[in-house]
Amino acid sequence: MDGLLLKLIVSPVLVVVADALFQEVNYADLYQSVGVGFVLALAGTFLEWAILAPGSLWLTTAMDFIIGFLIVYGSIVVLPTSQITAMGAGFVAIFFGVSEYLQHVWLLRTGRTVKE
Repeated sequence: MDGLLLKLIVSPVLVVVADALFQEVNYADLYQSVGVGFVLALAGTFLEWAILAPGSLWLTTAMDFIIGFLIVYGSIVVLPTSQITAMGAGFVAIFFGVSEYLQHVWLLRTGRTVKE
């Protein structure tokens, strides 16, 4: 639960920051970048629930990176007013991957990955 709350805050902020920093990422409205951030947060939480366990840190992080790229790049289909290049989606995926790695390390160290 702590991981989901953290992701619901961090992921939208990452997408908004990437939208502001990179010309390759251009969402027409703020709600679009925040919405994509929420989708990333939910996808990241599901991947953690499904895969993250001691010994799978890098696999889970790599999957988060790939899924992050696909979600951001695929958002141009759902949000036709947005303009995102593959390079821009890669930049967001790198931000997301680094964030997910740090969160995974925290979750593993505090024992919050145990499924009951």
